[in-house]
Amino acid sequence: MTAQTLTGERADLLETLGTARHFLRHTVQGLTDEQARLRSTASELTLGGLIKHVGEIELGWARFVTEGPAAVAPPTEQAGWEKWTNDFKMLPGETLEAILQRYSEIAAATDELVRTVDLDDSQELPPAPWFQPGARRSARRVFMHIAAETAQHAGHADIIRESIDGQKTMG
Repeated sequence: MTAQTLTGERADLLETLGTARHFLRHTVQGLTDEQARLRSTASELTLGGLIKHVGEIELGWARFVTEGPAAVAPPTEQAGWEKWTNDFKMLPGETLEAILQRYSEIAAATDELVRTVDLDDSQELPPAPWFQPGARRSARRVFMHIAAETAQHAGHADIIRESIDGQKTMG
């Protein structure tokens, strides 16, 4: 597509993704790396780890659209599970700034897919306990899933942030 203004379904998808991402990013405004690593609830989740996780999940689903089921298949070896687990953590040496930069790059690539891919293209989901055997996902449904997961995790992030310093996304 050219640099024209999008309307209709693609514009709606981009706006929904952008809104969910905004609320997630908003939760870390003004935080230090140490605060972004802080476990403030009973959960293992931290704000830095949560944003890192959402970005990696978005990347996986975008790759599913272009590359197929292997992009979202569960790991089959220990090293794969360790990487998956580390995607939830802000590791030593990682900075919130770098995590947010990577997330922005992933989001830009996903947005380009929304603008260009055939939304009806579909792929079969890989075998996993959380997928129905033989089920397929269209690109459209993948983008809706990314938006829903981002919004869900933005809610988690809001609770974590409020527990750190009382700041709320809304209210």
